Amino acid sequence: MSGEQQNGAAERLIVIDWGTSNFRAFLVDTTSGEVLDSRRSASGLRALSQSEFPHYCASQTDDWRNGDGAASGADGATSGANGTASGAKKVPVYLAGMVGSARGWFEAPQLELPATAADLADNVVAAPGLDNVWIVPGVKQVTPEHVDVMRGEEVQAFGALALAGVDSGDCCLPGTHSKWARLDAGRMVEFTTVMTGELYHAVRFHTLPGEPARDEAPFDEAAFRLGVSRAGCPGGVMHALFEARSRHLYAGLEAGQVGSFLSGVLIGEEVHAMRQARPGLEVVRLIGAESLRESYNIALEAAGLRVEAIDSDRATLAGVGAIAAKHARR
Repeated sequence: MSGEQQNGAAERLIVIDWGTSNFRAFLVDTTSGEVLDSRRSASGLRALSQSEFPHYCASQTDDWRNGDGAASGADGATSGANGTASGAKKVPVYLAGMVGSARGWFEAPQLELPATAADLADNVVAAPGLDNVWIVPGVKQVTPEHVDVMRGEEVQAFGALALAGVDSGDCCLPGTHSKWARLDAGRMVEFTTVMTGELYHAVRFHTLPGEPARDEAPFDEAAFRLGVSRAGCPGGVMHALFEARSRHLYAGLEAGQVGSFLSGVLIGEEVHAMRQARPGLEVVRLIGAESLRESYNIALEAAGLRVEAIDSDRATLAGVGAIAAKHARR
């Protein structure tokens, strides 16, 4: 078969994870799941005005969509005179992340929990300005006890569980705003956002205890583990953060170790808080880039949790791919 498969799903798919700081695009063969090509840039929401989103998306994907380069095979023999595969529609594009917020390209809804991947597929919205480009919705949790929002991580959580071959579990998705999501029988039933990454940046660059850590320094595992050990200490996290200064002055914490210590305090506190919030927690699926997973893995295992690591790109591709396939069959 060429062009569209009989079930309505395209033979190729473009998946874009477009957040506040970064743009990541993948051209995928939907039959094999192989990533044929990928592109990354720092052109996140902060770098673009709202009117620039369709133009930037087109500049990054038009050759893929029109059958050029990797999209058409090595010799490009299927391309017509205009570069588009003869008789074929443009390759569909599915976008997830903050691109669907009010600050992004176009606002997609945030669905109330519980929600399934099929619910997300049923509520994708067309991105204005380009044909066959779709924005995946986010989710929200609004109760008297807990109000929270999520965009992008929900598809990674669904994708990670699909890759693991299960439909229930707890996921930790580190980042500027870390997310802890719980899924049960294929439904996301709750999640919590923790501002670990953003607080780390604020403490490191805008407080007195963080002053020695202004310059870049390599990750120091011993200092990080020391910070993790301060989770739940008398005086709480506010005192533990100040210890970066007092330990630097009088307990041998070197300037190059302060950043790792602060990171350990905050990640350790995040894990400690989630253990308290979810007493039965035993296994955590840790979804992220390898650079982020290293420190979280240490903190999670120190708390007695079993960790199953899943690359964030793989989780995104699995989650968005499943949503795209469901949407194509509607």
